[in-house]
Amino acid sequence: MRFLNDAQPAYDLTYDDVFMVPSRSAVGSRQAVDLRSPDGTGTTIPLVVANMTAIAGRRMAETVARRGGLVVIPQDIPIDVVTDVVAYVKQRHLVLDTPITLAPTQTVADALALLPKRAHGAGVVVEDGRPVGVVTESDLTGVDRFTQLSQVMSADLLLLDAAIDPRDAFNRLEDAHRKLAPAVDADGRLAGILTRTAALRATLYDPAVDAHGRLRIAAAVGINGDVAGKAKQLLDAGVDTLVVDTAHGHQESMLAAVRAVRALDPRVPVVAGNVVAADGVRDLIEAGADIVKVGVGPGAMCTTRMMTGVGRPQFSAVLECAAEARRLGKHVWADGGVRHPRDVAMALAAGASNVMIGSWFAGTYESPGDLQQTADGRLYKESFGMASARAVRNRTSEESGYDRARKALFEEGISTSRMFLDPVRPGVEDLIDAIVAGVRSSCTYAGAASLAEFAERAVVGVQSAAGYAEGKPLHVSWQ
Repeated sequence: MRFLNDAQPAYDLTYDDVFMVPSRSAVGSRQAVDLRSPDGTGTTIPLVVANMTAIAGRRMAETVARRGGLVVIPQDIPIDVVTDVVAYVKQRHLVLDTPITLAPTQTVADALALLPKRAHGAGVVVEDGRPVGVVTESDLTGVDRFTQLSQVMSADLLLLDAAIDPRDAFNRLEDAHRKLAPAVDADGRLAGILTRTAALRATLYDPAVDAHGRLRIAAAVGINGDVAGKAKQLLDAGVDTLVVDTAHGHQESMLAAVRAVRALDPRVPVVAGNVVAADGVRDLIEAGADIVKVGVGPGAMCTTRMMTGVGRPQFSAVLECAAEARRLGKHVWADGGVRHPRDVAMALAAGASNVMIGSWFAGTYESPGDLQQTADGRLYKESFGMASARAVRNRTSEESGYDRARKALFEEGISTSRMFLDPVRPGVEDLIDAIVAGVRSSCTYAGAASLAEFAERAVVGVQSAAGYAEGKPLHVSWQ
């Protein structure tokens, strides 16, 4: 990447401060752009879901990995739960979505409680493992909540072969005027569910899979306590990337933790952070990190900059850290501060191998929280920062009351925030579609056929606040 007219800015820059200039391009189609990351994590799109309790769970993990990204399970989740989540994700189908299953004798109330857990919004009614009906929210509208599903389900089923080619599945659904259908194995037992959109996506995305063809998943470990012991448990559970995580990554405790993890000789990438300067990158890599997480304070849930004055504008932080990591043959993840597809593109132009997304994905069907509704009918999920009092309370639940109370006094994050679902893009896959489309187009504008070429060829300029505002679309007339 270079700055327009080679003009080096005199101050640090956020994503909003920069824009990209089109370059001569021989890339004929944005679908020709290879978005695979070179950092060894196996992502086929450069997106990592941040290790935040309100965002990164098993539903998110399977869905994002199916589209080529990676989810990091948070460090405050008990190891037995993480082990179960990893096993669950590894068993998921690469094309079919995991269905919500219900018995014919269950009630409308049971179904209504479960349907919001999946973006496809349907439940499959099964008997002896075989689908006998499908229920959607429209089937349940205006029906007494104690009515059994056998009385309201749609029993006229289109059944797909679990091994069907996604393109053929799309055509069958299109011809039958169905939005979705259950898929069954050779014995007629339910194997999953497939929507028309999911079938289409399966032809456009490559899942992030391990050497055994199973979906990938990552997990985080903190820097306190028996770091090596917990890291070994995570590795034994089968995680594909190990993240050593703390807010201030350039400290002796972090360096010791990374060395302890490296001493285990893990066969998976080790990520460590967070830092915002080259010397932090250098020290973490020397300690054994393969990838360094960059970002202090840009996240939507983070109050660190306002509380402490510590941090750095994210574009400049990623640019400097990526250059140092590249010099040492390693990589960085840009962690935080992305709110639009353009921000992901700018992070990649600055040299990040993957971009971490947190709060943006909190307001989706796949995040772990329960779907809630405002008085005027807007749907939302609750989110919170990982240094907030709420997160600290969860993380220190086994400590004494005194220790928990003392740590709660020093929170640096928002304990509750409403993340509204976008009515147009309510699922995480909808947001991924928008992000990937934007990044692919950015690459074609730069004349780049891969992420490595994009980071090399991008030409970036500095803009005023008015320049940024000028680029925003207008949804209503300005007159």
